[in-house]
Amino acid sequence: MSLHRKGRAALVLALVAVVAMAFRVSWNALRDIAGAVGADDTAAMLYPFVVDGLMALALIATLVLTGDARRFALRVLGAYTIASLVLNYVHGLVPELHGRTVDWGRLADWDPANWALVLLATSLPVGSIYFGSDLVAKVLHHRPDPIPAASMNVEESTETNMKRSTADLPVSTQAPITPNVTVLPRPVAVGFLKPTLPAKPLPSIAPAPAAPIERRAVAAESTRPRRATGRVPAVAKSARPKRTPEQLLAEARKVTADWPDAKVTGEGIRRALHTSPANARSLRDTLLAERAATAAEAA
Repeated sequence: MSLHRKGRAALVLALVAVVAMAFRVSWNALRDIAGAVGADDTAAMLYPFVVDGLMALALIATLVLTGDARRFALRVLGAYTIASLVLNYVHGLVPELHGRTVDWGRLADWDPANWALVLLATSLPVGSIYFGSDLVAKVLHHRPDPIPAASMNVEESTETNMKRSTADLPVSTQAPITPNVTVLPRPVAVGFLKPTLPAKPLPSIAPAPAAPIERRAVAAESTRPRRATGRVPAVAKSARPKRTPEQLLAEARKVTADWPDAKVTGEGIRRALHTSPANARSLRDTLLAERAATAAEAA
């Protein structure tokens, strides 16, 4: 265990040393960039702590936070890492920045690229204030998830109770009760020539008399065969006799004699004759065909 702790301590120290050297290299480039965008000597010296310091803060926040807050910290870390990389790259491309002989606000020859670089360099301090405050607030309000120790104890106690056998239970010392037995009191030693009262027997506990079984007459099961039940015959469902197609057509002609053609529909015929929808549609087609033939002959 001690070797493991020593190895972890050595790894952390090595990481701190590498990060410190990398910060020193990046510090030179960020200081020159800050001087090129108008910062004085003190501000230019503190500018690298604003950028790389927020990166370290975001890295620590990712180790503490969880869920959406951790993803937010990772985005901040990635964004400031890319911004620091871009500014270091520009510092390597512009030799005038090394001697601080470049004009103020001039980081590139192409105007759109220069405007974008100046905007990036000047917005990083403001972003550090906003994102740094948000990360610190998230870390202070973070509550780690509780360890479910109670549920583990409940499971262990349940398992212990289930493993107990009947041999572990205490043996009952209660004497068995014998019914209908008179128990006499224990004799007591008395002095000489002292009267004693005769012992009275305790009343015996007699069982309650059982109630006599009452006999009742039961009706004999009938030997007459029961009538089978089933579906009601179709004849019993409707008192109307079944009509032939000729009878239906005759009734339809009589009922629709004074109907206009627009009223001669399947639904209207079905309601008037109380027949099925299929028969009503067939009668409708027949009646309309007859009316069309009559109109053609008249024309």
